[in-house]
Amino acid sequence: MTISQLEYSAASHPGLMRDNNEDCFLSRPEQGLWLVADGMGGHEAGEVASAIVRDTIAREIQSDPDISLIDSIQNAHTSILHSASVGIGALGMGSTVVALKSNSEKYQVAWVGDSRAYLWTPSREGGRLEQLSTDHSYVQMLVETGVIRPEDADTHPEKNIITQCLGMQELDKVKVDHVEHNWQKNQWILLCSDGLTDEVSDQTIAQILSESNDCLAAVDQLLHAALTSGGRDNITLQIIESPLHDNPLRKGLLQWVPYLTGNIKTDSWIFGGALASLLGLLVYITYF
Repeated sequence: MTISQLEYSAASHPGLMRDNNEDCFLSRPEQGLWLVADGMGGHEAGEVASAIVRDTIAREIQSDPDISLIDSIQNAHTSILHSASVGIGALGMGSTVVALKSNSEKYQVAWVGDSRAYLWTPSREGGRLEQLSTDHSYVQMLVETGVIRPEDADTHPEKNIITQCLGMQELDKVKVDHVEHNWQKNQWILLCSDGLTDEVSDQTIAQILSESNDCLAAVDQLLHAALTSGGRDNITLQIIESPLHDNPLRKGLLQWVPYLTGNIKTDSWIFGGALASLLGLLVYITYF
């Protein structure tokens, strides 16, 4: 197992029904920071709101790496309110956000609104997709109070009504939800706006992730799936890979073990020497 800087891939598309893109994203691997923001408020307002969120969080974490993600998101809410009051953007503009802050061992995900974070953990059986975030939405409230079943949420006619966002004028402060976990080997985190999740089911997302060799291919396939399914909203997504991953050389050498043991006679001195060399190399690259 090796530890390295986090690899990632990102994409943003206006979709097939809109001529502007109110989404934006930020990728700062050197700071361990990634986010997706989905603006609202109409042309030239939603774009402004999501950009304020992006720029505020980036600026604050750059100037103070120890600031919490929660505090920087809260300050982004204040920044939108102030900007609207002085004529930047428009009154009533707002934005969702889902953000990841990570180091080589742990990560924190924080969010406001219905942009989502998913955790993908691969396995021999394919893998497991887990939604890390919980939507701040009217439909999620109905699910939590037992009014509707979880399986009915995706088809509910009011599924896009959110209960809070950054810039909501009725709120002096927003409730920033968050989770913190330790990284496990080969995990991926998917950050996305609802332009992806409204078009692509969790089952399809999991299937695409299980069939993708790297995060670049996964992002391309997820974006393609959202556009093929209708692309009715802006679509933005990022996939960030765990810093803990299998050494690719080790994986390649392991694939040769069945070949050697199955095709070379056990009494052959060639087999003994080859296997000893292979095992020695595996031990070396595993621990060094």
